[in-house]
Amino acid sequence: MKWERSRAAFADLRKAEDEGRVADSMEVRLALMARFHSGDLTLEQVQAELKRIKRGAKAQGKVTRNQAFLGK
Repeated sequence: MKWERSRAAFADLRKAEDEGRVADSMEVRLALMARFHSGDLTLEQVQAELKRIKRGAKAQGKVTRNQAFLGK
């Protein structure tokens, strides 16, 4: 039962990301990490940027990955 709920939550998360409803989607996170690996940003800058994105999600009418996973 727990496994099925977890599976459904991940499916909902992927669907929300595909629809563009997630502010800190995996695509955004990968882009930030690419900038880190290229030397454009430090780890602290990447973490601060991700925190800023997550904080502004509600103002943009979006949700965070955690909220999408939990179904909020």
